[in-house]
Amino acid sequence: MEVKLHDIGEGMHEAEILHYFVKKGEHVKNDEPLVEIQTDKMTAELTAPSEGIIEEIRFELGQVVEVGTTILTIQTEQEAGLSAPEQPLSQGDLDVTSHAPDKTLTMTLPVNRVMASPHTRRVARENGVTIEEVAGTGPAGRVLDEDIIAFMAAEAQPSPAQQDVNETETPSENQENSAIPLRGYGKTSVQTMSQPVTLFDEVDMTELHKWQKYLKTGTSRQEGIDVPMQAFFIKALQRSLKEYPIFNSKLDEENGKVELETACHIGLATSTNDGLVVPVLKHVERRSVLDIHEHVETLTQKAAEGQLSSEELTGRTFTVNHIGAKASTGVVPVLNDSDTGLMAFHKTKKMPVVVDDDIVIREMMNFALTFDHGAADGSQASAFMEKFIDYIENPHLMLVELI
Repeated sequence: MEVKLHDIGEGMHEAEILHYFVKKGEHVKNDEPLVEIQTDKMTAELTAPSEGIIEEIRFELGQVVEVGTTILTIQTEQEAGLSAPEQPLSQGDLDVTSHAPDKTLTMTLPVNRVMASPHTRRVARENGVTIEEVAGTGPAGRVLDEDIIAFMAAEAQPSPAQQDVNETETPSENQENSAIPLRGYGKTSVQTMSQPVTLFDEVDMTELHKWQKYLKTGTSRQEGIDVPMQAFFIKALQRSLKEYPIFNSKLDEENGKVELETACHIGLATSTNDGLVVPVLKHVERRSVLDIHEHVETLTQKAAEGQLSSEELTGRTFTVNHIGAKASTGVVPVLNDSDTGLMAFHKTKKMPVVVDDDIVIREMMNFALTFDHGAADGSQASAFMEKFIDYIENPHLMLVELI
């Protein structure tokens, strides 16, 4: 029985062989995954059309095959003549003691197949991760790219004894960045998949404005603190990036990799008399909202005066652009250099919205996320934006890191 590359959708003409799940001579069951292939738009698995033995594998990993080409062949039980007529059992067949004492009867138990997309399996393989050891957080326990990343990060953590030795080192000194492959395949990935895509959404700012007003008013025991919205946005982003690290990364298109960063360095798109500059706020994961505000002010002032150092202009892992009242309904942010993601915040305005079937006036803000489609897909971007919205609309979720 021939297993051919069939058209799996979107008018594909060819695909690259990424991985074989089987070897020549292995027994496979019906619908068991055989080979992982990748087109310029997707990855997919081809499964066994029937039970049998892998007879021949015709292509090497990395080769590109056209639709209709036979990739491997399976010898079915009928073809192999394995369905022999039943024979009556003899006494010797039933006598357990007739076996030699040094012989052991072994049985291979079936292994539950982990639910994961082909791309996630590839991420696991290329990083030396046994996917069966990873706890899935997706629907019905599906393993996601983020689960592989979190597993690698946990494995990279030093032991308690090592932590004692390195207790004086900074996180960036004792943690290594991870890498996962770009989506797409071969040279085509950079041309067709590694392209900016922009998503738009809106967020209810009403509760956060209440928090901001409360902090500014202060109490009889404590002076008020005037913290701008941008500082809250940056903290909410940092928390969201921690849960979706694919967007806190740098693209390495030459080697087809996405370098996942352990630290969160936010670039601040800033308009000056000399044009747009992007100073970088380093290690946001270590900062409170008040600390973020103070350092953003310092960087903005230095940018206006042209006093930024090279260290303060490099190393960003994500960029924000607080356009605010200067823009209309929305602006498509431009992704620069090797950035994976950039978020732009537009003006906030009061408008009627439906809350629990009632029409109420809320303070709504439009925002946009531009991301590189070679590193992440639309579903990941949507989930990332939803997480950011959750933090903004429910600021108590980041209470422990607010001030």
